Amino acid sequence: MTGRRRILPGSSYPLGATWDGNGVNFALFSAHAERVELCLFDALGLRELERVVLPEYSDEVWHGYLPDIRPGQLYGYRVHGPYDPMAGHRFNPHKLLIDPYARELSGSFEWSDTHFGFRPGSTRMDLLMDRRDNARYMPKCRVLDTAFTWGESRRPNVAWPETVIYEAHVRGLTMRHPGVPGPWRGTFLGLAQPGVIEHLRKLGITTIELLPINAMVDERHLVDRGLRNFWGYNPIAFFAAEPRYYASSAHGDFKTMVSRLHDSGIEVILDVVYNHTAEGNHLGPTLSFRGIDNASYYMLGPNGPRWYENYSGCGNTLNLAHPRVLQMVMDSLRYWAEEMRVDGFRFDLAASLARGPTGFDLGCSSFLDTVRQDPVLSRLKLIAEPWDLGGDGYRLGGFPPGWSEWNGRYRDTVRRFWTGEGGLIGDLASRLTGSSDIFGWGGRKPWASLNFVTCHDGFTLADLVTYERKHNDANGEHNKDGTDANYAWNCGHEGPSPYPEIRQLRKRQARNLMATLLLSQGVPMILAGDELGRSQKGNNNAYCQDNEVGWVDWSEVDEDMLAFVRRLIDLRRKHPVFRRPRFFEGRHLPGSALKDIVWITPEGREMTQADWTLPYARSLGFVLGGESCAIDNLTGKEEMDDTFLVLLNAYHDTIAYTLPPVTLGRVWEVEVDTFAADDARTQWSAGASFPLGPRSLAVLRRSGRTRGGAGRGHDEERPA
Repeated sequence: MTGRRRILPGSSYPLGATWDGNGVNFALFSAHAERVELCLFDALGLRELERVVLPEYSDEVWHGYLPDIRPGQLYGYRVHGPYDPMAGHRFNPHKLLIDPYARELSGSFEWSDTHFGFRPGSTRMDLLMDRRDNARYMPKCRVLDTAFTWGESRRPNVAWPETVIYEAHVRGLTMRHPGVPGPWRGTFLGLAQPGVIEHLRKLGITTIELLPINAMVDERHLVDRGLRNFWGYNPIAFFAAEPRYYASSAHGDFKTMVSRLHDSGIEVILDVVYNHTAEGNHLGPTLSFRGIDNASYYMLGPNGPRWYENYSGCGNTLNLAHPRVLQMVMDSLRYWAEEMRVDGFRFDLAASLARGPTGFDLGCSSFLDTVRQDPVLSRLKLIAEPWDLGGDGYRLGGFPPGWSEWNGRYRDTVRRFWTGEGGLIGDLASRLTGSSDIFGWGGRKPWASLNFVTCHDGFTLADLVTYERKHNDANGEHNKDGTDANYAWNCGHEGPSPYPEIRQLRKRQARNLMATLLLSQGVPMILAGDELGRSQKGNNNAYCQDNEVGWVDWSEVDEDMLAFVRRLIDLRRKHPVFRRPRFFEGRHLPGSALKDIVWITPEGREMTQADWTLPYARSLGFVLGGESCAIDNLTGKEEMDDTFLVLLNAYHDTIAYTLPPVTLGRVWEVEVDTFAADDARTQWSAGASFPLGPRSLAVLRRSGRTRGGAGRGHDEERPA
């Protein structure tokens, strides 16, 4: 089958398959290979037409140029070299391999024993090479013409303090949306539909963060149980989109989605997984990297190169300490940033990206240093999940300036407080104000803290107040998967309740949690569907539920909750006091008797050290000074705002708060009260006793309007 096709030496750069208008240059890195064959397939990817040996080897890159090849051509690689797992080499030319730089894949992956480089079931395990061909079960790489007409589309460039993130799944958000035509449901084009975008725009979010969209593999144990990998954290190609997400062309569909979202002022962030691949541990399949150059692409174990380091919990860890592997990751990021125009990235298990031969070292990480100096990537939104599964992998607050980090401590503290746990107000105060104790170094700002109460991994907001225990039986793992540390409260009844008072309390608790999130300093992230009251029936690990459990149900919308979330986001947008660009200092504002923040007791006085340490404390109140709360970066002018009073009560009884003084002629006006039966904006005088209902949150604004007949409390305002 070796071809007679004319092939020229070509170039070692760029890597991948590159169409130049006349032909295609193929370039593949492998430091330890002995020969590389390019396999060309028919239009359906079913029949291998020809094998062409890449003629040149330069700087550890195999390359060749085919002048007769055009966009649309399907291909794959077979790489020759030693099969010696004990030395870290797993070359097997009987296995068709995916190009690590493939821009698009054609066809679906089908599980077969032929994917393994060894003979499964052999007493010698992975030490004996398997000679069966796997090509018929593999997706094929497609040569791509990347031309696309962007028109007038531009990046929204939303400033960090103004950012509100919406974490969503392409299929999960669109599979049941009534405004998405059937063929486009679950695809990029589905997400680009006016009805979906209009919901995001009316909600007020600025940025959508998509769960992994890179081409991936459904784990075999899931397929055997009739399930599939829904979340997508099992990648096999870092430049290609997952085929199940496009209706016609992954390249064109994705760009169309980005363009339409940008035209609506909405940014697009990708959740990316560079910590591991779908090839698993030493007993996993040979699909790409393992068969191209196992010893270079992966971190091999301290017990010998036959085994892998496993900081991801998925069997392997990519070796970003290797310059070519680092290059691949950086090229991938720049491809999505420049060619596909995404606005940022959330890095899954980002701590693993800073690991090298000597272990974990954020201070000397080649990856972090390279990103920090990159003229393209350093200007985008960069978000770290600041941990991995290594013993020293929890690194919250340890990422360099320029990064935002998922603040898991924020999530846990807020959840625990609203379950009614006492003695947390000190920690809660730090979380509400941007976690300066964690991020207040190196010139970092409050936006370094990416705050969330729920995310894809765990309970939805509705389930957080409905279940205390996980209910993951549908995953087929005997309910052993998923975390047990939910910090959830079911309000007195596990699961759906027939009792109206419990259902009402759950609605209030959900509002308390959402209001806390959206009124905290830092960057809030909302889980898609939480604004609608979405439930996963108590499943806190729906990674394999590509069905009604994992999809957003648009037919059952909690309209009250939706309106509440919209109002909160609008309140945050209109009032910069809730999204300050600097940490609080507790000092008097220039030219004002007000401090930037004052913590108060229910008696209305400023809190003392003794108040902070009360073990039974379950309420917290603070005044946000609106004068000079922000500086316009372009004009240098001070941005003025109203002064707000925020009150939180996780106790089961009403707490009366004495309202602080206000300037003569002003009153406190209620903006939010999760305990109130309606949204009436009542007015209260300074010194009045405000009844903060049990398990509720209230926000009062210092209004310049004189209290009229609708006011309550004292007959006269108290001067400040």
